Amino acid sequence: MATSDVKGVATDIIFNRYSEAGWDRAKGHAPLEWELLVYVNLQHLVTILCTPTKLNYLVLGFLYSEGIISRMSDVMMMRVCEAESEVDVRLTNPEFQLPTKRTLTSGCGGGATFTTQGQMVNSELVVTPAEVLSQMKLLLEQEELYHLSGGVHTSVLSDGRNVLVVTEDIGRHNTIDKIQGECLMRGISTKDQLILTTGRVSSEMLRKAARMQVPVVVSRHTPTGTAISIAQDLGITLIGQARGNRLSAYSHPERLGCPTQ
Repeated sequence: MATSDVKGVATDIIFNRYSEAGWDRAKGHAPLEWELLVYVNLQHLVTILCTPTKLNYLVLGFLYSEGIISRMSDVMMMRVCEAESEVDVRLTNPEFQLPTKRTLTSGCGGGATFTTQGQMVNSELVVTPAEVLSQMKLLLEQEELYHLSGGVHTSVLSDGRNVLVVTEDIGRHNTIDKIQGECLMRGISTKDQLILTTGRVSSEMLRKAARMQVPVVVSRHTPTGTAISIAQDLGITLIGQARGNRLSAYSHPERLGCPTQ
């Protein structure tokens, strides 16, 4: 039973909780879920299920990952209307045509992508397992909304020493788009950086990372088999099960100093 919004991203709830002591009534929070309508040059492009934070970054990052824009100068104007849950984007290119092919992704809430192509990542970046695990610990310290309500994923962009950008969303793929969008607006380069996430890495997330020229992607969970294959082909070091003092490298372990077989 919702009673009031908490910080605009979660709602108060009352629920029944079971433990060894039996049933009791408890209070807590649940993350909000929005249907965000995205219009480009007055054409409906996509509806994104998301957490209502950093909506401008989310849309910019999505447009970038889909190849609709390549830089901020491709955007003439963007209007975010939270009251109507929509974003209106006008491109400098008046000839923009809606993509004809849409692929439903495995992202939470059922994401969509208009491209299944990936870009090769060429990087000489080398990191140590200790640096990766240290950054994962920093990520876990940044989970503000997760600690409030649970039910969301957190992702960060890191240079291997410091966390540069933090995003949270009900959709793990949305967190990557939010990182890209924030980096576009703030002028932060994603090339040769690390992405760390609490969510399982799937194929569409790998393609987004490749578009960002990120050579290392890290998760607390096991990636999908397709994501591993794509990471191998595109030159990305894909790391999973990064917990405590352990991690598993599924592709290009040489970037971590692991001897190749």
